[in-house]
Amino acid sequence: MRANFILSEVWIGLRRNLTMTIAVIVTVAVAMALLGVGLMINAQVGLMKTFWSDKVEVSVYLCKKDSPFQTCKATPKGVSAAERGQLQQQLGALPQVAQVLFEDQAMAFENFKKTQSANSILAQVVEAKDLPESLRVKLKDPEQYQAVIDAAKGMKGVSTVIDQRAQLENFFGMLEKLRYAALAVALILVLAAILLIGNTVRLSAFNRRRETGIMRLVGASNLYIQLPFVMEGMIAGLIGGVVAAIMLIVAKVFLFEGTTSAFAVNSQLGWDSVAEVITLTMVIGVVICVLASFVTLRRYLRV
Repeated sequence: MRANFILSEVWIGLRRNLTMTIAVIVTVAVAMALLGVGLMINAQVGLMKTFWSDKVEVSVYLCKKDSPFQTCKATPKGVSAAERGQLQQQLGALPQVAQVLFEDQAMAFENFKKTQSANSILAQVVEAKDLPESLRVKLKDPEQYQAVIDAAKGMKGVSTVIDQRAQLENFFGMLEKLRYAALAVALILVLAAILLIGNTVRLSAFNRRRETGIMRLVGASNLYIQLPFVMEGMIAGLIGGVVAAIMLIVAKVFLFEGTTSAFAVNSQLGWDSVAEVITLTMVIGVVICVLASFVTLRRYLRV
């Protein structure tokens, strides 16, 4: 009998404040979806950093004939095969270096065509002879790239040194900013959801103040009186969490899979990670709604 009464009170409260309840559901859904996206971006950035850390190279470009670089003035005819071999040995002897590979102009041109496949005009203008030869230095520890760069810049026959990690840092930095922005917006919406839930509970309690007074007169406990209002918040939070879960699944399929496949094929965010994020956001959404309802009743209602 008591369970039926509580459920009927919950239904009455949801029906009387339908507009506010929908507003709570939408706010919780958007807040939890943004929080989930921020957590998914965080996990994806970690996977991509792990994936690329083993593939980061230091590219040491060699001087060509009549190269305009100031460092190539000592080798106006370009680097000979003997000098190139000596450079390769010097770089390979560094304690931070795992392997040194030589890339000639033909290989550089093939790689250029792959990376510039979308730019057909540039691919038609550039020829193999326009590209410099280079030494691709694989590091034992990608964090120790600076020592290799400093050593390579001082070697004869080196025109420029490029660290791929520096290029990736810009991309990862953008992802980090995106993650923090999503989390910041999510926190603002969580605060808005708490305030909205509190107002909804107050309106619901005001509309049912007569029933609440009767329940107090017959000796009902505070918890028994508060339970229908708390359950209303819990139901709104649960529905909002389900909507957020659907939004996160859509984001995984259309946003994360489509975007990350272009950067790291083998570092896709797994569905197990998405399931963990969905579970966490649903729990947070329900807990926020329950706590907001409970605190609001204790503070504003004399039950």
